[in-house]
Amino acid sequence: MGLFQKLFGKKPKSERYQLGLHKTKENLGNLKAILAKSEKIDDELFDSLEDIFIQADIGVDTVIYFISELKKDVINKKISDPNDLAEIIVDKMFEIYLKGELVQTDLNYTDHEVNVYLFVGVNGVGKTTTIGKLAKQLKDEGKKVMMVAGDTFRAGAISQLVEWGRRSNTFVFAKEAGSDPSSVIYDALEIAKKDKYDVVLCDTAGRLQTKTNLMAELSKMKRVIQKTLPNAPQETLLVIDATTGQNGMRQAEVFKEATDVTGIVLTKLDGTAKGGIVLAIRHLYNLPIKYVGLGEKIEDLVMFDIEQYIYGLFKDFF
Repeated sequence: MGLFQKLFGKKPKSERYQLGLHKTKENLGNLKAILAKSEKIDDELFDSLEDIFIQADIGVDTVIYFISELKKDVINKKISDPNDLAEIIVDKMFEIYLKGELVQTDLNYTDHEVNVYLFVGVNGVGKTTTIGKLAKQLKDEGKKVMMVAGDTFRAGAISQLVEWGRRSNTFVFAKEAGSDPSSVIYDALEIAKKDKYDVVLCDTAGRLQTKTNLMAELSKMKRVIQKTLPNAPQETLLVIDATTGQNGMRQAEVFKEATDVTGIVLTKLDGTAKGGIVLAIRHLYNLPIKYVGLGEKIEDLVMFDIEQYIYGLFKDFF
């Protein structure tokens, strides 16, 4: 059974992605009309599809690959009716994301061990807010959680994390602004080991003046973490603002070169963003989306679900 039948043959388990994908659905809104009015499958139709997908922020490279795969299916399956492309498009998007793999959405977590999650990304993408929301969720699951104010270059980032700690009753380890970030993390992890914390969430600075400085800073942090806890960090999560579109793709490229990114948190997917970036990131950088931010509330940070994402994009078309 293809994803099309699986998703559209029954009511989905959640409606959470509906509002978050409003902008992308608008960009894809012409898809049904174009397929309906096309009399045949030809280059003109493929050009129209290409334009729609690029407008949805799926990214030029990914769209070119996607259209190429679509053309192969048309030939192999001897499809002649443009309306039959709808089902193929849905299944193809699913294939692009999964790449024939079982994509792990859950965070890597080991019982009876300090699990360190390092958050990286440029300033303003929502790193600190994401950490605060995740801390509250993990605490609600019964885990002992610490947040670490590793973005020592911005006093505002430290005070924001401290405020999240107050709101969620979570311990925040912080030093004064301007402290060496690696020393902050080292001291925090010593406490985490001694007091048997389950999870340590580390904020980091998002300055991108030069890639060399970024690489050096993140490499030093990782060395410090591994000196204290050889199995950590369990995850290095790149936080990207979904509203930045292709600029977010460039951030993914820089940070993937600078450190061992294990997954993406896509914030502000709240109706103003074009969610096609999900497919582009997965296709080009082979990185799974771990969480998405679908609103301002704490519970609006949700684990990514590829089925709900694609259902959210295409629900109104079928």
